[in-house]
Amino acid sequence: MTMIPYDTVDPEVLGNLLEEIVTRDGTDYGVVEISTKDKVSAALSGLKNGSTLLIYDEESDSCSLCLTELYLKK
Repeated sequence: MTMIPYDTVDPEVLGNLLEEIVTRDGTDYGVVEISTKDKVSAALSGLKNGSTLLIYDEESDSCSLCLTELYLKK
């Protein structure tokens, strides 16, 4: 797994990537429905404040978000 600095990704590509990540199967946020736009905004905020990282997994050829503290423990 490789960490990708989010600020090196074209903003439009990053937005599309985050939208794909937050709408994947298994990303249900609970009883209250949250819009995709709000989910993407929250994901971007996490990247900007450093609480989450954008991770590329070579084996699955996909990107995901990971809590910074969990990634750094590896």
